[in-house]
Amino acid sequence: MDDQTPAQPQQQVQLRIDESKTNTAYANMFRTTPTSDEVLLDAGLHVPAQGQDGSPAIVFAIGHRTVMSWGGAKRLVMQLGQLVRSYEERYGEIPVQGSGGQAAAPPPPPPGG
Repeated sequence: MDDQTPAQPQQQVQLRIDESKTNTAYANMFRTTPTSDEVLLDAGLHVPAQGQDGSPAIVFAIGHRTVMSWGGAKRLVMQLGQLVRSYEERYGEIPVQGSGGQAAAPPPPPPGG
């Protein structure tokens, strides 16, 4: 029995992007929360604040949560990696710093964790 099948011509699929319900928001801080099935990506604003004892604090105002499969998360990482490489090849290395030249503080841990 022959296991080979005749090559099928590739069918082109037209991609249509509907932006009619798109909301745009700025985010400068992100938090990821993994589960066995999905990844939660919270995006929001890093807002400098002062703690109760007068020490510096950070308020992470979450404006948007995206829930995606692990495959979707991997595709996002690949697309963002390619985008950043392309940008840096053209304009130079992107520094990763927080405001005031300080290293960006890590996001707060998820509730209950």
